[in-house]
Amino acid sequence: MSILFLLIPLGLLLLGFAVWAFFWAVGTGQFDDLDTPAWSVVMDDDSAPKNPGGQQADSPSEPKVSE
Repeated sequence: MSILFLLIPLGLLLLGFAVWAFFWAVGTGQFDDLDTPAWSVVMDDDSAPKNPGGQQADSPSEPKVSE
């Protein structure tokens, strides 16, 4: 029973820290834009790298024909 004298203040202290951390995160703008970071993975830049000569690299979907 005497453990409650330790656990109740400890629980209230942790609750107070969690409430403070939530309001700090809201105040610093952590929840302002929830969609853009997820879309940045999907909208990857898939352009082909350029050769040093400035010409576009051959596309892998177009096979070369040797004559």
